[in-house]
Amino acid sequence: MKSVVVFGLGQFGRSLALSLSKAGADVMAVDRDEELIASIAPDVTYAAVADLANASAVSALGINNMDIAVVAVGSDLAASILCVVIAKEMGIPYVIAKASDERMAVILKKTGADRIIFPEAEMGERTARVIMSNDFLEYFDIDDNLCIIEMKPKKEWIGKSLKQLNLRERYKINVAAVKSHNEMRSSIDPNKPLKENSHLLIVTERDNLKNLNR
Repeated sequence: MKSVVVFGLGQFGRSLALSLSKAGADVMAVDRDEELIASIAPDVTYAAVADLANASAVSALGINNMDIAVVAVGSDLAASILCVVIAKEMGIPYVIAKASDERMAVILKKTGADRIIFPEAEMGERTARVIMSNDFLEYFDIDDNLCIIEMKPKKEWIGKSLKQLNLRERYKINVAAVKSHNEMRSSIDPNKPLKENSHLLIVTERDNLKNLNR
């Protein structure tokens, strides 16, 4: 079980903490707002009130055994820097920091963050991908190169099997699972025809998405 400390319970931080907890992670949620902490406490492993701009308060949290730290105080550069620095000093191996702009990203990277995220920008891109394709239902980036798509079969795919369609060769995509009747299965029969209500979970490189929009 992974242990994650989430600093800052804004919209992104709160959503992340709850999602991680539901996925089975050991989650510590930290924020200066007592009401936010009280509201999330029943749903995470541990919730703590702390001034994230106060070095002594952050150091006293006992986060040295955490696997991952997520610094989600994107609107407060001083607090973000402090949380990143202390997380690294306390030996947390992987620190993710939210940035509101490129300047902040550069500073947090130099401070020691292992990865910088731009939640609002990434959500915008993800939504744009879904809007621009009639077939895309969900879109997620795995890293700078790979992504996962949940999509409906194209009209010309319906009634044909994955073996017949040869999607890897034609579109350079890999079907990882097929969802039917609200159940996702990774054991795929390549000879079974696709139905109109099927959903495909696809792993591909981002540059290959243009092939699916043709």
